[in-house]
Amino acid sequence: MTEARVRLGTDGRVIIPAAFRRQLGLQPGDALIVRLDEDRVVIESRRAAVRAAQRMIREHVPAGELLTERLFEMRRANKAD
Repeated sequence: MTEARVRLGTDGRVIIPAAFRRQLGLQPGDALIVRLDEDRVVIESRRAAVRAAQRMIREHVPAGELLTERLFEMRRANKAD
């Protein structure tokens, strides 16, 4: 299932359908991120947001290069200045 109709409650709450929660492994109390994407509301788990950020970083860091090493080098260079 990839689509469901839900209603916005009077207090602004939206219920995520049980089938969606099960498929995503969401549990009561899990932290979610809500963001606006143009004219859409996107709700995602922290896990999904982290994976998306990691994909974005991988696009800009050459294969085999450790980003942490690059950051350490930048810090060392700044200290030398």
